[in-house]
Amino acid sequence: MPAVNIIKGMQSVRTMGKVKSSAIPDKSSDYLKLYILEKERTRLEKERKRLLLRLESVETRLKDIKEFYDNTEQIRNSTSNPEQDGNKRKKKDNVKPKWKTMSIDY
Repeated sequence: MPAVNIIKGMQSVRTMGKVKSSAIPDKSSDYLKLYILEKERTRLEKERKRLLLRLESVETRLKDIKEFYDNTEQIRNSTSNPEQDGNKRKKKDNVKPKWKTMSIDY
């Protein structure tokens, strides 16, 4: 592996040690802050758009489900009579279960 100092252009690279600067933010770091804040703002705007699209699809699905329930409620109300409800209750009491059940101890 070649030594780092031999690579062309490596002598001109400015590092914190060569510049004798510290990592404590000062007035000149405002440009960096603006850059980072701009990147974060654009990322958050993209995320917001994705969430709004997702929210729209969820609300549409909820609306469809509500309409389905409203339609089935209307069907139930139109077909139910007090006499039929009494007959249904009697039939439910006489219905035998389809499966035999038993308890298993482990």
